[in-house]
Amino acid sequence: MKYMATYDWMESFRNTVEWAGASARAMASYPAFALSPNPMIPMMAAWGEVAERSFSRMVAKPDWGIRSIVGPKGQDHLVDVVTEVEKPFGNLIHFAVRRRAPMARKILLVAPMSGHYATLLRSTVSSLLPDAEVYVTDWHNARDIPVSEGKFDIEDYTLYLVEFMRHLGPETHVIAICQPAPLTLAATAYLAGEDPDAQPRSLTLIGGPIDPDAAATDVTDFGRRVTMGQLEQLAIQRVGFKYKGAGRLVYPGLLQLAGFMSMNAERHSKAFQDQIMRVVNGEAADHDQHNRFYDEYLAVMDMTAEFYLSTVERIFKNREIAQNAFMVAGKHVDLGAISRVAVMTVEGEKDDISAPGQCVAALDMLKNLPDDKKTSHLEPDAGHYGIFAGKSWRLNIRPLVLGFIDAHSEPRVKPIRLAT
Repeated sequence: MKYMATYDWMESFRNTVEWAGASARAMASYPAFALSPNPMIPMMAAWGEVAERSFSRMVAKPDWGIRSIVGPKGQDHLVDVVTEVEKPFGNLIHFAVRRRAPMARKILLVAPMSGHYATLLRSTVSSLLPDAEVYVTDWHNARDIPVSEGKFDIEDYTLYLVEFMRHLGPETHVIAICQPAPLTLAATAYLAGEDPDAQPRSLTLIGGPIDPDAAATDVTDFGRRVTMGQLEQLAIQRVGFKYKGAGRLVYPGLLQLAGFMSMNAERHSKAFQDQIMRVVNGEAADHDQHNRFYDEYLAVMDMTAEFYLSTVERIFKNREIAQNAFMVAGKHVDLGAISRVAVMTVEGEKDDISAPGQCVAALDMLKNLPDDKKTSHLEPDAGHYGIFAGKSWRLNIRPLVLGFIDAHSEPRVKPIRLAT
């Protein structure tokens, strides 16, 4: 119970600021105050509105918000989020499009488990839906998972991916974004060795740390500087009494968010100051640019302690994937077993999280994969977010990825429709 008090203190602080914001907004909105010319009154209401919204979002899972897509004949098709496989630590979900025949392309998007929900890929999903059947790994917040469900580390994560791939079948095309890239590569190698007929048709790795030492970043430097003992003492706490996972050891989402914000503190501070002034001037809206971004950015989830610590130790420090020494359930996962799954890597030239070189390193590790099944792309001037959800994804990378999928599909599917 050593760290439950710290976890509950963070939640109490968040709750207090949310309450203070709601109180300030309500108090400053009394009609009687409209008679006063004091500019601090609308300023207090604006601060309260922004504070209440921001701190309430920190414990709420965002909605996917994908209601419909436009079909090839101009008709709207409603979209349902259907759970295909339900597991304690994450589900496989399908974005089922009503009144549309099954698409030839079947894509599994492997979402990161790195602090934010899978909804971070909302725009990625939306861009792929018109041209493919889209499935996503929807990871659960560790604070909501009872201790009785047991542990969840990177080996368990890999086995989840193996089960999801088996469920979808060999005609699947897998796209792994950022953190899960090395484990998705391992899951594919696991299937290649244990169940070759269940291998996916292709694998696209986007901005992932396959070999963290290939190019240094602040993330890799941190992993080298801090010992595992220090990291456990600094980052790991027990879930407090408010949630179903009370007592579970986690890396808390609120602590992760503090780290995210501190890396660009000045930029975030200015963004919130500007938003307060927009509220004062009546220029803000429920879904304006600020709220669209921060509603997602501030929504953080706890990671199980064993997943976070094993990721740092085995992926970054020991480089088990990069050295082809990864073990799952006592079995060596040999990357050399991959011999027929087409593999593409995508990197951003200005990616400061997974720098260029870290992801493309995967191609050199696949010794038994023919060169005609290997492809790489370096997107000029693109940062980390842009290569899977920004302008670079929409205009350049998405068509390249779909073209790669089409080239390695049997039978070949119709040419891709470019995004507008």
